[in-house]
Amino acid sequence: MSLTKFFSPQRAVVLLNQVRQNATAAAATAVAPNIKKFKIYRWNPDKPGDKPHMQEYDVDLNQCGPMVLDALIYIKNEIDPTLTFRRSCREGICGSCAMNIDGGNTLACICPINSKSTSKIYPLPHMYVLKDIVPDMNNFYAQYKYIKPYLQKNDMKEEDIGKKSYLQSPVDRAKLDGMVDCILCACCTTSCPSYWWNGDKYLGPAVIMQAYRWIMDSRDDFKQQRLDQLRDEWSLYRCHTIMNCTKTCPKGLNPGAAIAELKRVMIGQTSDGIPKQG
Repeated sequence: MSLTKFFSPQRAVVLLNQVRQNATAAAATAVAPNIKKFKIYRWNPDKPGDKPHMQEYDVDLNQCGPMVLDALIYIKNEIDPTLTFRRSCREGICGSCAMNIDGGNTLACICPINSKSTSKIYPLPHMYVLKDIVPDMNNFYAQYKYIKPYLQKNDMKEEDIGKKSYLQSPVDRAKLDGMVDCILCACCTTSCPSYWWNGDKYLGPAVIMQAYRWIMDSRDDFKQQRLDQLRDEWSLYRCHTIMNCTKTCPKGLNPGAAIAELKRVMIGQTSDGIPKQG
């Protein structure tokens, strides 16, 4: 349809030129690459002679999503299929993609790509590495298993497991807030210097917070046994209140406060769980 039907010939020419200019500018913007450099820790134990090193990748941010995990997926799919990392749902609730990004432990799926010219990505610090940015979580999970992270009842019979409900008041349930949200990503534990030094003995902030979560559960009958299990120099008292754990938690939880409250409970004081902020 001709624009001259609605506008004067001079006005129609002006409008057509504006449309062409806008289309050209939009096309130029769409194709202009937005290159971001990523340096990623690489090590393949199955490759003879391979040593840990940093490998650099150029990623066009126009071709991937806004999060670091999007960039990692793009690199694996489009540039280097040998890159190995953990991921799962990409919603920040499973902890699979925990890693060290630009000096801080976090989840790649909820970590925005920053504006720096180069981002550096490592596996979680002070853990054995299985391959590339995949850490060995076996010790962490063994420590979690140690604190028996499940409900223990005096009257619980094997045939009742999974069949009987144990009710809890809203007030008692509120005492568990800030602990049941933990996704066991190990970001806090691997940011703790006490854990770096004694990871084979010290339970670390994530596991201690989960121990406190079951101690504070009104439905559990083994509170005293759980407290007694933690009465040694490594389980609880190796914490030096450095607070790296709270600073780095990608869920905004406060393991440092949980440890402080557990120490109060350990000496006979009362606690209502992690103190509410604000």
